[in-house]
Amino acid sequence: MARKNQKAPWEEEEIIWVSKTEMKEDMDALQKLGEELVGLKSSALDKFPISDDLRQAIDNAQRFKNEAKRRQLQYIGKLMRHIDPEPIQAELDKLRNKHSQATAELHKLEQMRDRIIVEVDPAIEEVMTTYPDADRQRLRQLARQAQKEKGANKPPKASREIFQILKELKEQKESEEE
Repeated sequence: MARKNQKAPWEEEEIIWVSKTEMKEDMDALQKLGEELVGLKSSALDKFPISDDLRQAIDNAQRFKNEAKRRQLQYIGKLMRHIDPEPIQAELDKLRNKHSQATAELHKLEQMRDRIIVEVDPAIEEVMTTYPDADRQRLRQLARQAQKEKGANKPPKASREIFQILKELKEQKESEEE
């Protein structure tokens, strides 16, 4: 005797159909993620939450060339189908962001150097408030020297030295804060 109000089993859950093309695109995306991992240094890979099998496959792919490397990348893509790629992608994004942050910090130092060369005293005062250990007299001397070099179309030796001083002061301050 059949029950009339009971739903069929296939009506209870929503079935999500995935086309063959979508599956291939997902596999290609995982393989691309694997390729990015292969491009990283060993020290950077240590921070990633990957299995030993995947790590060994990545190490092998880094050694291989040409056709062997292509096959190994496909194997890495196959291994990645069985793990959650989200933590790996998050760590990769964090690594990229760290690089772009470092680049932005260097650009700030370059801008500060340029201001020191152009404005001299107001910019040096700003450096002194940020980095109290800075040598005011040395910065002024280098700023005047950089202006002379720029006027005489000479290589910017003093400008580079100002940048190095600023970079060392920044690194010193960061190490003190830690």
